[in-house]
Amino acid sequence: MKHLHIALAVLSISLFTYRFILTMLASKQLDRKWLKISPHVIDTFLLIAGISLAVKLHINPMEQLWLGEKILALFAYIFTGYYTLKLARNKPMQIIGYLGAMGWVMLIVRLAMSREALFLG
Repeated sequence: MKHLHIALAVLSISLFTYRFILTMLASKQLDRKWLKISPHVIDTFLLIAGISLAVKLHINPMEQLWLGEKILALFAYIFTGYYTLKLARNKPMQIIGYLGAMGWVMLIVRLAMSREALFLG
């Protein structure tokens, strides 16, 4: 289950990066149906795998603050990614949004690897 979760996370981030590049190029490929549907499918399975791991390992985000922090960082990543691809009105803001989203990804990876809360602990 852990390896599935990691693989889905890598796939999700890779797809976000691909969509960001297409956005920068103002590509018509962004209108492809698979690019509109697959991020939701992948992210749903990623979330299911993450919840399954937490349940299987009996990890409660209220007790294990690193997991609570990881969940908060995930919401920040989702918002920043949405901003980058949908709300940002010009290329500089899209680039700043993308870099911000990758910053949240780096925090999520750090929390997953160290299991030490950075801000809540």
